Amino acid sequence: MSESDLLPGQNLAHLLPPSWKTEVSRWYAEDTPSFDWAGFVVGEEEQEAILWGKSGGVLAGVPFFDEVFKQAECSVEWLLPEGSVIPPNTKTKVAIVRGKARQLLLAERVGLNTLARCSGIASVSRRFRDLARAEGWKGVVAGTRKTTPGFRLVEKYGMMVGGVDPHRHDLSSMVMLKDNHIWATGSITQAIKSVRRVAGFSLLVNVECQNYDEAHEAISAGANIVMLDNLLGEELHGAAKRLKEEWKGKREFLIETSGGIVEGGLKGRLGPDIDILSTSAVHQSCPHVDFSLKIQPRKK
Repeated sequence: MSESDLLPGQNLAHLLPPSWKTEVSRWYAEDTPSFDWAGFVVGEEEQEAILWGKSGGVLAGVPFFDEVFKQAECSVEWLLPEGSVIPPNTKTKVAIVRGKARQLLLAERVGLNTLARCSGIASVSRRFRDLARAEGWKGVVAGTRKTTPGFRLVEKYGMMVGGVDPHRHDLSSMVMLKDNHIWATGSITQAIKSVRRVAGFSLLVNVECQNYDEAHEAISAGANIVMLDNLLGEELHGAAKRLKEEWKGKREFLIETSGGIVEGGLKGRLGPDIDILSTSAVHQSCPHVDFSLKIQPRKK
């Protein structure tokens, strides 16, 4: 769900857990572990700085940027709402930040890095979503758990602002039995049976399958989602269609396609029998959106 899909009064920032603000404190501890030598030079005169968007993209990461500057005792006035598209090839005034000069510069790099990364993810996510919609596909485009350790919350947030599904957030939020789980257990059926004993009824079970036969076994054993991993073309769509036809009226399940999906190959994975397309391309190696923060020169 992106900002444009929200109902009045809804805000994606309201999804963030109470503990997230402590992450900002850790970012500061990393960036300023000892003395702030340069901050000593500028002092504490009240200043105003302009946040400029210098490359095209989707603005995302507003609550994180706000908290970075709040902890530095500065205020942020946004001129564009989160989810807005910053036009390319121009400098766009995005926000005004006010505070003591030393504090503005203390927070500058932490805030910009976070905003740039989150906005980059939102921008690529928006492109994937729009490509899928342009094809008339009604399924779900999702990110993956291949996120940066310690930065997952920001990256998953960027996906949602961009309009794609964040998929599972961690090992506890959904059962995903991948090939290594199956090989270590011995069979798909045994793996599903074992996990159902402990995970109970409330968690979905997603099983990574290499072919039609594995997917059929997973559905027979009670999987809620079968991931047809790295299957392409007719092998993918033929298997998906066959599974839907054979289990129609008997079992409810979803079919997910994943593995090596990039922007240029997105269309080939879309089809009437595919419910979910999951990819790490919306958050791994995506370009950042370029921002800068410039303190306004003193009036002489």
